[in-house]
Parts: sequence; structure tokens; C-alpha cells
Amino acid sequence: MTNRDQDSTPPGMGPDPGVLGELRQDRFLGPTDLTHWYTPWGRVLARAARELSARIGPYATLLVTILVGAGIAGALSIIAAQVYDSVTDDEGVAGLDRPLLDFALTLRNPAANAIVTGFTDVAGTIGMPLIAVVAIIVLTIHRRSATPLVLIVAAGGGSLLMTVAGKEIINRERPPLTDAVPPYEHSPSFPSGHTLNAVVVIGMIAYLLILRRHSRRARAAIGTTAVVFGLTVGLSRVFLGHHWFTDILAGWLLGAAWLSLIITTHRLYLTTRRHSDHPATRPNEAD
Repeated sequence: MTNRDQDSTPPGMGPDPGVLGELRQDRFLGPTDLTHWYTPWGRVLARAARELSARIGPYATLLVTILVGAGIAGALSIIAAQVYDSVTDDEGVAGLDRPLLDFALTLRNPAANAIVTGFTDVAGTIGMPLIAVVAIIVLTIHRRSATPLVLIVAAGGGSLLMTVAGKEIINRERPPLTDAVPPYEHSPSFPSGHTLNAVVVIGMIAYLLILRRHSRRARAAIGTTAVVFGLTVGLSRVFLGHHWFTDILAGWLLGAAWLSLIITTHRLYLTTRRHSDHPATRPNEAD
């Protein structure tokens, strides 16, 4: 019998609440034990998290590691800005900006413009917070745990931090209004906040859902939907002339990096919970 079989909820029983449910149902991603660290750096991180948790508690450790991650996210935004500066001439990635916008202009018609505008608004300043709030309420109540609240808020907060930092540092102008579909947007263009939100917030919700799906097909469907959503939101911004392609590329890369950091933070949290709450299941130091 595998560890997953031992930790699964018995047939006919509802999901375990709170920390017990997290340890039994969130510890595995498919066959992979998220509390097992396969690299030397991973084991160092896990050991440091366990020591910190022994001093301040698992939830406090989760918050501290998220704050550290936020600092890393800010640094990533600065690095992305510097990379952007290096490709703003006619060479490299920036050379795709004008040609891709010109291609988008050939695809537009009133019906397509309306459909894409409605779709991109889902990842906007109203649609994405609404999705996040609904997900927080449903997942927090269902799991009887504050972990979904902390993770989704952290994901959205980091996305906002990177968006603001990038826009303030670069202050890049958007494509000309003559090439854009109304309603027009006037904030700085780099990076695309819509794209960042789509990747990070939807990615985090998908991650939390995938953890409690035992069917490989269900996990693949959820993950694929999240990836397609993030990609198409980004492309919709170019289609509408609201961003240059390099704004979207930065949104994809920064979003993926921040999402990876939050998932790593959650793994560290699960590791500390496994050690502090269930001593009998503690792995050896090699884990």
C-alpha cells in the first residue's frame, strides 16, 4: 500500500477538515510527495523551515516565507525591467512588437473585438478579484482551513507588486490609441497586469484544485485550462492593441516565477506541518 493510499480519505467519508485534511489530501500531487525534497537545496530549505516553524509556528512560517518571496518577486520585476531595456531596439524580442500588432489589426472585426474585449475583462480589475474572492470563500469553507485564503491573497498581492514595480520603473507607453480597441487604457504598458493576474491567480486556484483530484485526467484538464487561460488572456491584450507583445511575455514569465515561489512556500508549509503535527510520520533527515 502506498503512502497516498494510507493517507487518503476512507470511501464514503467527506474531506478531512483543517490541518488533517491538508496533510492527508494536499500532500501529494499525483504520485509525488510534496513534502519530500529531492535536491540538496530543497533539503536545506525544508530543514530551515522546520527550525523556523519550531520557533514561531507553521502558519507564521508560511507568512514569513511568503514575505521573503515577495522580496524576490520585487527583485524579479527589476531584473525584468533591465532585460526589457536590453531588447528595446530593433533586434531581439522587441522586434516582434510592431509586426505582431500589425498582424492583430488584420484579424479584427466588430464581432471579434466585442468577444475578445469581454474575455479579457475576466482578468481585469473587476473580474479577477471577483474570481479570487469566490475561490477563497468556497475553498476556505470546504476545507475549513485558512491556507487557501493565505495562498490566493499572496498570489494576487505578489502579482500586484510586480505589476506596479514594473510600470513605475519602465513607464513604457502603450501602443498608439489609433491601433487599440476601446475602451482605452492609459496606465504604463510594461508588464501586462491582466496577464500576470491570469497566470498567478488562476494558476494558484488550479493548483489547489489539482491537489485534491486523484484522477490523472481531471488534474490534466484543470492544469490545461489554467495554462490556456493565461496564454489566451495575454494574446487578447495584443489583439486589442492594449499591450505590446514584450509586455505579455514579461507577464507570462514573471507570473510563472511567482506562482512557482508560492507553490514552493506551500510545500514548505506542508513539510513543517507533517513534522510538527504528526511526529509518527516524520521522514528521516534525507527527506
